[in-house]
Order: sequence, then structure tokens, then C-alpha cells
Amino acid sequence: MSGAPAPTTVDFHFDVMCPWAYQTSLWMRDVRDQLGLTVNWRFFSLEEVNRQEGKKHPWERDWSYGWSMMRIGAVLRRRDMAQLDAWYARAGRALHVEGHKPHEPDVARHLLAEIGLDPSAVDEAMADETTHDEIRAEHQRVIDAGGFGVPTLFFPDGQCLFGPVLLDPPTGEAAVRLWSATTAWLEFPHLYEMKRPKTRADERSITEAFRPYLEARDWVSIDRGKVVEFTPQS
Repeated sequence: MSGAPAPTTVDFHFDVMCPWAYQTSLWMRDVRDQLGLTVNWRFFSLEEVNRQEGKKHPWERDWSYGWSMMRIGAVLRRRDMAQLDAWYARAGRALHVEGHKPHEPDVARHLLAEIGLDPSAVDEAMADETTHDEIRAEHQRVIDAGGFGVPTLFFPDGQCLFGPVLLDPPTGEAAVRLWSATTAWLEFPHLYEMKRPKTRADERSITEAFRPYLEARDWVSIDRGKVVEFTPQS
């Protein structure tokens, strides 16, 4: 791929519950708007990947936190990718910035109305069993590629990258430089990992930045030594 132009299309797998994916999505939107990229929003379930043996799968529950927010997203995406884009942006900001609970049905309805979308999408999604299949297929795509969390990016040549994992997503020229650095990895398919260790000061900054999310969540966190993963109680 040496010298090849950077891709103009990317699939971005997310779970609304994940604060890391939310931060990266802010960067991704900035890059998209500057470069005219096509971003296809795709799903991945932290509830499922962190499910404890003997507990219900998220599709076996009447309501699951991130899973149900993605079911709403699936219904919206069938109408227009822009509707899912708007839903993820608003639900993510509600949870990770404002400390609200978009994973509660009434809050989800309110947020949909706020961005000019039909609140009945919540009930439509819960009544449509095929939304489970849609999320499971996209979740499995990440698993089959060796993935374990979000954000996960897929590129047109089939390559998959986890990250970038960001606390303070860059904007403007800096955002584009990070996009160039990220896509440069595609030239080296056997470059698997490069990671910056977190200091105590980093951990304090992360806790402070994620405080709205930590106060609004209704699930527990699991640290598997990768990033922090998030899973609901059941």
C-alpha cells in the first residue's frame, strides 16, 4: 500500500455505552467534515463481549442498555445513516457529557424528539426482532477479525484497527494529522500494537473527564488490561 491515498470510507463500530468510543467519534466526525469522508456507523456490544457465563445474552432481555440503544439506531439507520449519526451523537452527549440516561426508554424518546426524529422509533425497535440480528452480525464481524472492543475501524481493503483511544480528541489540522497517522498503519499489516502507558495523573484525568458517564451509568466496569470495558449487571 506504500504511497496509496488514504481511504475515503470507514466503518466505525461503536457501543453508545463506551466513553472511549464516544471521544473517538467526536474526532471521526471532525475528520469526516474536513475531508469529506464517508463514515458508516456500525455496532458492537460490550454487554455481549463481557457477558459472564450463565447470564442472559443482551438479546434475551426485554431491555438491555447499550444493546437497546443500538436497536433504536438500527431502525433509524434503515431510514437514513444520517439519522443514526444524529442519534449516536445526541445519546452519546447525553450520557458522556451531560450525565443523563439515554439507556432509559423515556429518556431515549425525549432525545429523539429533541433532534427532530420520531420517538416511536423506540417502540418500533423493541417490537422488531430483526434488529437483534443486525447488531449480532456487526458485533460478530469485529469478533471474527480478532477485535474485542470499541472503537474499531474497518477500511475498504478489509483491514481492521482498534482505536485510536482518545481522552481529548483533536480538532482541525491536528485531527487530520491523527487521521493520517492512523491510516498510515494500513501500510504495515503486521504492525499489531503500540501503546502509551497511563500514569497516575492520566488515570485522574480520565476519571474526571468521565465523571458524567460514571454518575449516569447503571452498569459495572471491568478492566481487562486493554482499555476499560463496560458491562451491565444482570
